[in-house]
Amino acid sequence: MTGQDPHSFENALIDDMRAHGGAITTGPAAGRPLLIMTSTGAKSGEPRRAVVTFSRDGDDYVIAGAANGSPRDPNWLHNLRKNPEVAVEAEGRKFEATATIAADADRDRLWQQHVEALPWFADYPEKAGRIIPMVRLTLTNKG
Repeated sequence: MTGQDPHSFENALIDDMRAHGGAITTGPAAGRPLLIMTSTGAKSGEPRRAVVTFSRDGDDYVIAGAANGSPRDPNWLHNLRKNPEVAVEAEGRKFEATATIAADADRDRLWQQHVEALPWFADYPEKAGRIIPMVRLTLTNKG
């Protein structure tokens, strides 16, 4: 994928997800649990799409603000702080959800569960030099 437009890669990933009931079947993300989250831009008010890896906590989807180990939070996290209502596509379903940034013991528990489910996340805090925020997406409809 070297030199490829990131939007083209993301669009191809989304096309693959939608064609296979939410599963990724090709490329470096094959087999990984991904969801499409559309938030509202904190400044622009415009829809902002992000494809993120998820784990589950009961009925909730859990995502990490890891930004692949970047020292900065992902842009979507800022959007969620201002506008927590999001649209989500995951596991072949579309639904609305409310994003809650986990704190304290809940954040720590969600992080541990996330790393157990997705071990490649374990190195991100050291790489990023920060505590990785954890976000709970709670369904507001069963779409």
